[in-house]
Amino acid sequence: MDLDDWIKPMLGVPYVPTLGPTHPDAVTAELVAEVVAVAGTGRHLPHDKDRRWCEVKDEHVLADAVHHDDGLTLVPTLTRRGPGRVKVHVYGNDPEGRDSDSDRAHALAGTLRSRFGVASSTVVTYRPHGSVPAAGSTVRIQLASFDGGRAWPLPDDDIAPLDDRAAGVATTFAAFAAAANEGFPFLYERRREGRVGPVLTAVRGGRIVGAIGPMETLPDPLGRSRLLPQYFALLPPWRGQGLGRALWRAAMYWGQKHGAAYQLLQTVTGGPSDRLCQTEGLTDLGFLHTRPG
Repeated sequence: MDLDDWIKPMLGVPYVPTLGPTHPDAVTAELVAEVVAVAGTGRHLPHDKDRRWCEVKDEHVLADAVHHDDGLTLVPTLTRRGPGRVKVHVYGNDPEGRDSDSDRAHALAGTLRSRFGVASSTVVTYRPHGSVPAAGSTVRIQLASFDGGRAWPLPDDDIAPLDDRAAGVATTFAAFAAAANEGFPFLYERRREGRVGPVLTAVRGGRIVGAIGPMETLPDPLGRSRLLPQYFALLPPWRGQGLGRALWRAAMYWGQKHGAAYQLLQTVTGGPSDRLCQTEGLTDLGFLHTRPG
C-alpha cells in the first residue's frame, strides 16, 4: 500500500496513531512509515512524547490490519498495558462520517479485540470542522504558537515553580495531587523519583491549590522544539478567580522563554480548559471523537 494513501486523509486533523497530535507541517508519509517501522519493537521514536514516561513503547500500529479503500482508512493500534485495548482510528474523505464507515470500524475493533484477547476497544474519528457529536467523548486539538510575534506575559507573582516554594508549602503538593487527581498522583510519584521537569504552582492560604506541569520540551519530527503536554488542575473552590488562566499563561511564558516554537493541546470540549483556551486565540485544528468499539 502506498503510504501517501494513508496520509492524505490524515491531513484534515493532524493526529498520528501512537504519537498523538502532531504539527500539521510534520504529518508526512515518512512519519507514518517511521511509526509502522517501530511497531511491536518496544522502541520509541526520538520525537515521541511518551518516551519521557516509560522506557518501552507499548502502543503500536497493527500494520497487517490496516484497511484502505474508497476514501476510508482504518488504522488499528494495540496496547497491552493494564487490561489492554484496541483502538481503531478512522480517517476518511467525509468529515461528518458515513454509517457504513462506522460499521466497518466497529466490526474491525470487535474482531481485533477478540483476536488479541484484550478487555476493550474504541473507535476514534476525526472532524476538522462541523458539529461536535453528542455521544461519546470529544476532544479539541489546538495549536499555541510561540514564534508568531505574541509575547506571553510574565507570570503573576503568586505563580512559581514547586521547587521554589518554602518547604512547608511544598509539602502540601501531595494533598493537592490526591484531591486534584487528573494524573497528578502519577506526577507526584514521578517527582519523588526526580524524573520530571518543573511544575508551576498557585498557592492560597499557604497551600497549593493549582498546578500545571511538568514543563519540558522535545524536538518534533522536523527538529523544532515543542512544549510537551502538561497536567493542569485547579481545585474547585479556587476556580473563577483567574488563577487557572494565570497558571496556563505562566506555562506558555515558560515554553516561549525556553525556546519552544509551539505547543499542541487537547481539551475536552466544553470543559474548563477548553473554555479557557478558546479565549486565548489559539489555532483550532479539529476534533477527536472516541466511542466504545
